[in-house]
Amino acid sequence: MKENSTSRSLAAMGLGTLAYALAQTTVLPALPALASALHTDRQSVTWTLTAYLIASAVLTPVLSRLGDLFGRRRLLMVVLVVFAAGSVLSGLSDHLGVVVAGRVLQGAGGAVIPLAVGIARSAFPAERRAWAIGIISAIFGVGSGLGLVLGGVIVDHTSYTWIFWVTAAMAGVSALAVGLGMPDAGQRSAGGRVDLVGTGLLSIGVTLPLLAISRAATWGWTSGRTLGLIVVGLAVLVLFGLVEQRRAQPLVDLALLVRPRVLITNVTTFLVGCGMFGAFVLVPQFAEAPTSTGYGFGADATRAGLLLLPGSLAMMAGGTVSAALYRRYGGRSALAVAASVTALGSILLAGGHGSQVAILCWSFVALIGVGVALAVIPTTLVEAVPAARAAEAAGVNALIRSVGSSIGTQVMAGILAAGVSTGSPFPGEHAFVAAFVFCGAGALVAALAAAFIPRNAALVEPTTAASAAQNANAA
Repeated sequence: MKENSTSRSLAAMGLGTLAYALAQTTVLPALPALASALHTDRQSVTWTLTAYLIASAVLTPVLSRLGDLFGRRRLLMVVLVVFAAGSVLSGLSDHLGVVVAGRVLQGAGGAVIPLAVGIARSAFPAERRAWAIGIISAIFGVGSGLGLVLGGVIVDHTSYTWIFWVTAAMAGVSALAVGLGMPDAGQRSAGGRVDLVGTGLLSIGVTLPLLAISRAATWGWTSGRTLGLIVVGLAVLVLFGLVEQRRAQPLVDLALLVRPRVLITNVTTFLVGCGMFGAFVLVPQFAEAPTSTGYGFGADATRAGLLLLPGSLAMMAGGTVSAALYRRYGGRSALAVAASVTALGSILLAGGHGSQVAILCWSFVALIGVGVALAVIPTTLVEAVPAARAAEAAGVNALIRSVGSSIGTQVMAGILAAGVSTGSPFPGEHAFVAAFVFCGAGALVAALAAAFIPRNAALVEPTTAASAAQNANAA
């Protein structure tokens, strides 16, 4: 791509990534308002979040693989249009079931990131590839933080429906920009058959455990329903693996996933995912707790979100920083350092949270580490796989990150729930300390895992005529 085309393409993909990230977190401060407007209880309204996360986890690897087969630019436009349609559907309805259906459609937006990463892997110049992937990944982190701020402002000052209209407009503009401003560069889709059996098995195998994890705080971690769904889901995933090994054109190439560089990067991603939303989940709850608890600041949703704003914005710098670190030190060292910084910030939050300034500063440290980690991971991963399967590998990695963040979030929720004392609806301060320590420990283990990622090695691309054509045309 030429310089101008590269910039336009990155801007279009970045806007779509931002829309997806905002949709993930703007709804959190709006849940009470949603429950009231939809005439339901707060437990039922959490399905607007659960459905989105599960749909995103399921659809991301499937749509990413379709992008590898039929053209990433084409699938990116489809995904953005579906996402925008889901946003409009949720914004127009005052019925919980319809809003949840719209959120399911929004979940397709999870494929924006791996598709964009795949496009950058194939179509961007080598010297700008790490930078472009880093920017895309950093925008996801920034959007996740800004979503809390924006959601708080919307809840405090206007109608909750704007959380849907804003993302609908962004996704629509992004789709238009991809369609009109992103050149094909003479590329055509590689084609292939859709693995319907693998798609069905993966969908079931991922949905059941994620559903159990997301509802574990309500059902109980040891309840028969929770354990049963997890066991059945894992059994289906084992069956999925056995079936995929026999497929000529599998949905997921398991041989790629067991490559040491890919495998350990995915393990590190899972661990990073467990703690990456620690500040986003814990800081607002901590800040909004009343001063009568002895630790809270009695902040409203807007002020609580603003405590995360500097760190969220700093995550954007993580894209540029990660590219420089990757070029100089490689993915292993850059990721280990980033996870260590996140661990440091989390531990500092556990030990020093007596003022809003302290919360702001230590969140800043933790989120810088998260931003760099999120930017380094996809670059490290896609450089270890053939270009023709880059979106697929990034999609599976996104799924693993989603599973890690779902588990981590529920563990933190469990820690806070266990810390609620009799006569008070709020957790004790010790519960927040334990939750921050959990995030720090997860990040520290991620740093140790990253140290075992093999150093960069030259990737041997397929040399057959068909494979060569696939590599050249997949973007």
